[in-house]
Amino acid sequence: MSAPAARNSKTAGAETVAPLRPISFGNPAVNVERRADGTVYLRPIAQLGDYPVRLTDRLHHWAVMSPDRIFMAERKADGGWRELTYRQLLASSRAIASALLTRGLSAEKPIVILSGNSIDHALMIFGALYAGIPFCPVSPAYSLVSKDYGKLSFLMKLLTPGLVFADDAALFADALRANVPETTEIAATRGEVPGRRVTALADLLATPEHAGLDATHNAIGPDTIAKFLLTSGSTGNPKAVVNTQRMICANQVMLRETLAFLKDEPPVIIDWLPWNHTFGGNHNIGLTLFNGGSMYLDEGKPTPAGIGQTIRNLREISPTVYFNVPKGYESLLPYFRDDAALRKKFFSKLHAMFFSGAALSPYVWNGLDELSVQETGVRVPMLTGLGATETSPFFMSVTPETSRSGHVGLPVLGNDAKLVPNNGKMEVRAKGPNVTPGYWRQPELTAKAFDEEGYYKFGDALKPAVDDDFDAGFDFDGRISEDFKLASGTWVSVGPLRARFVAACAPLVRDVVIAGINRDELAGLVILDLDGCRVANPALPADNLAAAASDPKIRQAFRERLATFASAATGSSTRIARAVLLDTPLSIDRGEVTDKGSINQRAVLDHRAGTIEDIYAASPSDKVIVLV
Repeated sequence: MSAPAARNSKTAGAETVAPLRPISFGNPAVNVERRADGTVYLRPIAQLGDYPVRLTDRLHHWAVMSPDRIFMAERKADGGWRELTYRQLLASSRAIASALLTRGLSAEKPIVILSGNSIDHALMIFGALYAGIPFCPVSPAYSLVSKDYGKLSFLMKLLTPGLVFADDAALFADALRANVPETTEIAATRGEVPGRRVTALADLLATPEHAGLDATHNAIGPDTIAKFLLTSGSTGNPKAVVNTQRMICANQVMLRETLAFLKDEPPVIIDWLPWNHTFGGNHNIGLTLFNGGSMYLDEGKPTPAGIGQTIRNLREISPTVYFNVPKGYESLLPYFRDDAALRKKFFSKLHAMFFSGAALSPYVWNGLDELSVQETGVRVPMLTGLGATETSPFFMSVTPETSRSGHVGLPVLGNDAKLVPNNGKMEVRAKGPNVTPGYWRQPELTAKAFDEEGYYKFGDALKPAVDDDFDAGFDFDGRISEDFKLASGTWVSVGPLRARFVAACAPLVRDVVIAGINRDELAGLVILDLDGCRVANPALPADNLAAAASDPKIRQAFRERLATFASAATGSSTRIARAVLLDTPLSIDRGEVTDKGSINQRAVLDHRAGTIEDIYAASPSDKVIVLV
């Protein structure tokens, strides 16, 4: 393991930046094999060590070694913390597992969990894991935001659950009645569903120990399905990614050996990232349990309405490692600037920060560096990488020294990467014990996801950070499926163009959908960032997308940024000449956006064909901003 030296690659004028905080970190060195056809294989030099047979082996370990340490805590109604120790988690897991074993549940009849992060959700997870019964956490948005329950209905038919859990049955009652057959058991912490029997979680917890519990637990093996995680991809309908015990346990060793500071002290994290996604549900819960850490559940969100709860929690708890999405860091930055006590609390024990899901803007990154130096004298490393639900998710990682937005580093130990030439780009593929065997009950999609050598096809492209020096790591180069040609035959690399556009239009723009296939010039369907728009015009009403899209100040500020961005273009494939500020939200039901905010470019273009025609009309409407 290596402790990083000072990084001096980022400069502001002639000023050299402060050194990084030294932390334990793995060495991502790789062997490189180049084939004559242009294919490149990257194989880590370090070997992956042993990993547990089942994740609950680590629960047994910590219940013996540190039984009274907090594993998880959540806010109570009175403002205090409800705490769950490792001893209590093991006892509760065994009780719930005993109850589940009497119900004939299996991969064919798994458990589906509809509600968001909570201790009771965690109890159901670990009860299922202990019994060897697969479970599937589902985005609450499929039940509470969706208007037609389209995705929820599809996945219920796909999974055919034997038990459905929601912490508050009354809150999910409409979704439960519309989508859960009469013959399927419903369980909940509280609440009722009119006309249906609801099993109380308290009854599951009161179950006497099953005579075959230990034998059942010991029979769980590396190939036992632990869970199904849903991902939509380009189809719009959920795919159930099979997650085995091998995948999860191997990936936790990969994390622990790469983020080696996790071994220096048990991690303390404050986390809101949803468990129905691999970042929150595999990466963060897993590393907490695997390393004997403590997770404090954050009910906040990176929104004006939700950020206050996050701030409240960060005033009380000092994390040792902090995970968030770029929007989350952006939302926190002004609070850190304005509140010295909050800033001191946040940075006091922090070894590293980590982001995923999108690019982190230089403004936010530099701001966090500045505040870290102000409090500690050093920059707390900001880390990132590349992964997918299908890789559990940890696959590639930067180092503290190389980390920057857009850089994804090198494959971590245990993972082989394959880079395949594809239309002038290098498509990345993965193989390792953390890679899924496929999609549940969707063999045709499984077949398409792997190549002839068994490598999982991400659909992402990478490029060397330093030309022809593969040891220097790789930068993200967009999604292969999003790229297209203009009428001239020129290829448009959508991913990097989107990132540059959003950065150039900050803080007004959250994302952009690039149009222009078989057209003469590019156009953008712009998703505004309402928080950023209100910075530009504080008079804007909150959460009113139509008002922001039509506001003269916002439109003028955007036009100026668009003109500046276009002036720096190197040709037709990088110049966005027309744009529309979308005045209606993207639809989760139509697959335009996922519950975590990821945008499906193809779905947006398909469902907004009328807007595209307006953009390219000889005399477009007043909504269209056109550069001369």
